[in-house]
Amino acid sequence: MDADQEKDLQKFLKNVDEITNLIQEMNSDDPVVQQNAVLETEKRLLLMEEDQEEDECRTTLNKTVISPPQTVVKSAEEVNSVFGFFFLISEITLLSEAFLASVEKDAKERAKRRRENKVLADALKEKGNEAFAEGNYETAILHYSEGLEKLKDVKVLYTNRAQAYMKLKNYEKALVDCEWALKCDEKCTKAYFHMGKANLALKNYSVSRECYKKILEINPKLQTQVKDYLNQVDLQEKADLQEKEAHELLDSGKNTAVNTKNLLETLSKPDQIPLFYAGGIEILTEMIKECTEQTLFRMHNGFSIISDNEVIRRCFSTAGKDAIEETVCVSVLKLWQAVCCGNEENQRVLVMHPDRARLLATLLSSKVLAIRQQSLALLLQLAQTESGRSLIISHLDLTRLLEALVSFLDFSDKEANTAMGLFTDLALEERFQVWFQANLPGVLPALTGVLKTDPKVSSSSALCQCIAIMGNLSAEPATRRHMAACEEFGDGCLSLLARCEENVDLFREVIYTLLGLMMNLCLQAPFVSERAAGVLSRTLSSSLKIVEEALQAGVVKKMMKFLKTGGETASRYAVKILAICTNSYHEAREEVIRLDKKLSMMMKLLSSEDEVLVGNAALCLGNCMEVPNVASSLLKTDLLQVLLRLAGSDTQKTAVQVNAGIALGKLCTAEPRFAAQLRKLHGLEILNSTMKYISDS
Repeated sequence: MDADQEKDLQKFLKNVDEITNLIQEMNSDDPVVQQNAVLETEKRLLLMEEDQEEDECRTTLNKTVISPPQTVVKSAEEVNSVFGFFFLISEITLLSEAFLASVEKDAKERAKRRRENKVLADALKEKGNEAFAEGNYETAILHYSEGLEKLKDVKVLYTNRAQAYMKLKNYEKALVDCEWALKCDEKCTKAYFHMGKANLALKNYSVSRECYKKILEINPKLQTQVKDYLNQVDLQEKADLQEKEAHELLDSGKNTAVNTKNLLETLSKPDQIPLFYAGGIEILTEMIKECTEQTLFRMHNGFSIISDNEVIRRCFSTAGKDAIEETVCVSVLKLWQAVCCGNEENQRVLVMHPDRARLLATLLSSKVLAIRQQSLALLLQLAQTESGRSLIISHLDLTRLLEALVSFLDFSDKEANTAMGLFTDLALEERFQVWFQANLPGVLPALTGVLKTDPKVSSSSALCQCIAIMGNLSAEPATRRHMAACEEFGDGCLSLLARCEENVDLFREVIYTLLGLMMNLCLQAPFVSERAAGVLSRTLSSSLKIVEEALQAGVVKKMMKFLKTGGETASRYAVKILAICTNSYHEAREEVIRLDKKLSMMMKLLSSEDEVLVGNAALCLGNCMEVPNVASSLLKTDLLQVLLRLAGSDTQKTAVQVNAGIALGKLCTAEPRFAAQLRKLHGLEILNSTMKYISDS
């Protein structure tokens, strides 16, 4: 057998070995190995079909060529060797083709069975999901397992079953399912999430962190969620360490540790008189000075001992009818402040309990002043940390909470400002903003009520803060549209503005803050814009400080929008505001030029029939000429001719002639070529006669 024949034989035998390995892999217990073998078999069959097509093409195209007889003579041994080799090749080829045909048939049958099993597995998954939603976790596991018997490489069945195992606190089995899901898809973020949660429950903190970080590697867009998961790991690890230290102190016999435990045991006695509990709670509050006592309170079910006590619960529900019951409620709220101060795990245990979360929102609107004050103090304490704000937003009734907070506007300055401080802290959170947009219809009545507040009675600083929050929230287009669509809300803005205008000096800050809100609404509701712009134009002219604050708040940009979309009255006020701003601040001139390329919008206003509007537009244009290179950019326009015509006109408002003349002077000063044009048009003579006419009249 020559070298080529030997090479062909070895190649064929290699193929036989590979096919044998594929058959073994298709029968593997590992679903991933099995699936890869099926895919590889289908790929090889596809390549064979392509080779056969190429052979047919070559057979069709090649022409038959009769070669002359070869003169080489082979020995009998060589001939027998050659015939033997080709006979072997032909036999093996026939076996190979028969085998591959059998594999192809088997692959098609497998594909058919897989499709059928996929339908069954999906149906079992849905049954499992339904059972899970109903809380029947054992049944859900059974359905998911049956689905995996149909198809072993469906990652969602593994992750869903892992979640069900975790509900039953079977974390080890949950981890095994997550590992199988990752074999099916190494980038399965849901598997890493469940693994992180399971390891957290098993106190494998470092492993849990790695699982959550892996999610971020796979999908960086989940950064916010991953941050929350990692915070949970940090908090629980910290709490675990605190409990370990507390146990050590308790075992060492430290007085405060022992007394905390003993006092909680005393308070757990049922059916005592309210004063018994009030006194014990006050003593316990005095004892809790450090993290150790806070942790012992949690470890010995302090929260449940207090909130589940029937007598104490009755005091909360009937507070206001009896002084002793009020004392019990206040003492509990002070105790919760003591045990939650700086202790994020205690905060979590307090707020995540549904009954306590409902109670906190309810007590904030209590008729008893002392209870309202202590409830507000507790919530403000929680809101000092990011995790605390997240707890409030996630677990409290925010509609009820918001209604209670704005009701503090009728209280003293200190309480009202504290409530608005809490409102501000929450409103800055993205989660609160998302909630606010989704629940605005239910919240809007409370905010409308704020606009009906009597500024003479309410705290001015707190009212300003509340309106400022509304203004910030209204910057979101969807929120703004809903506010503007509410006629009562718009009327409330105008009504409060009218009440404040009765004493501008006293309520100047309220007016200015309210105008900020109204400016945002102006983009949706023109009827508000005219009134708001009118008030703002009068307010700005009274103080340079107010002009500066208005510029920082983006008043120039808003007024330019009014010119594009507002009516005639709104445009008149808008131009007046722009004239005031550009007259005082160079930044305002630059902003106008940036927003109105080549001052085309402002120049268009010069052709208006409204003389007040024309006069202020001319003044604004003159102010803008002080910005370098602006005048030169207008050389090809007819601005000089328009201003000259206005300066020489016989308008009823002399301000039009004066402002047009001032604008001409600034234009020619900034760009000498305009001065040359003015001389050619006898502009100096026209201006002199105009100024003489104005001075005589």
